[in-house]
Amino acid sequence: MRVLSGIQPSGKLHIGNYFGMMKPALALQEEHEVFLFIANYHALTSISSADELREHTRDVALDFLACGLDPEKTVFYRQSDVPEVNELTWMLSTVTQKALMERAHSYKDKIAKGIDPSLSLFTYPVLMAADILCVNSDIVPVGKDQKQHLEMTRDIAQRFNNKFGEVFKLPEPMIQEDVSVIPGTDGEKMSKSYNNLIEIFGPVKPTRKKIMKIVTDSKDLEEAKDPDACNVVRLYKLFASDAEVAEMEKNYRAGGYGYGTAKKALAEAFEAHFSPMRAKREELENNLDYVEQVLSRGAEKARAEITQVMDAARKAMGLV
Repeated sequence: MRVLSGIQPSGKLHIGNYFGMMKPALALQEEHEVFLFIANYHALTSISSADELREHTRDVALDFLACGLDPEKTVFYRQSDVPEVNELTWMLSTVTQKALMERAHSYKDKIAKGIDPSLSLFTYPVLMAADILCVNSDIVPVGKDQKQHLEMTRDIAQRFNNKFGEVFKLPEPMIQEDVSVIPGTDGEKMSKSYNNLIEIFGPVKPTRKKIMKIVTDSKDLEEAKDPDACNVVRLYKLFASDAEVAEMEKNYRAGGYGYGTAKKALAEAFEAHFSPMRAKREELENNLDYVEQVLSRGAEKARAEITQVMDAARKAMGLV
């Protein structure tokens, strides 16, 4: 089965990104044919600095390779290295209803927050549909809050097929576990918007300080505590073994166990988990030519597949 997934280079990747998108995507490469792209066109809806976009794009590539992406198993590429996606976006826009775009939850949410409603933000789902349909993907991993985007992609593809003939495969969603349960340092959902991130490859000492500042209640050291209501424990579960989690929960309920001690255990588990990946990332930072080669080869592989889809679409519409 062919799987398509993408991630925006809109900021430093954090543990919400890692457990919500990165780790599942890396697991898929062992069982499926995976196409994974860095969505730098999509990021233009929120980033206006060229230097910032280049830096974040490079960082995403480094992070994925450091975390275990195998370019022999996964077709890994920059969105902007595949110009056909923009051509297909225009082609799909000719069969996309304005009313469909107006129903997009993400668009309405951003407008409600006061974000400037640019045309690119409004037509974002059409570009996303082009990303998905151009590689003939069978499956698209999405969170529950993103399911509508895939439904819109299927709607656009079906309208195209009905009008011009059967060109596009209708992809199926692979619903991923809701990552909203991963709290940030303030207890809210971990998000760049809330400035509550724990970056997966942030500097070691500042990252440890962030962990030590995770918000908890004000119970004294000697008091018994509820591990089910503590964000430190919720984060610890991401990195620790079942036995280690059980031990921390036991200590919480017994009392005489402070939040500072729990945070130190979390910091140690976090560092142990990412330490080998951090070392790999440092190697890659010293070999950026290799990283660029991976992305360039990935784009070549992607375009070889995309060309076949585009030829069929152009022929169906009478463009050739």
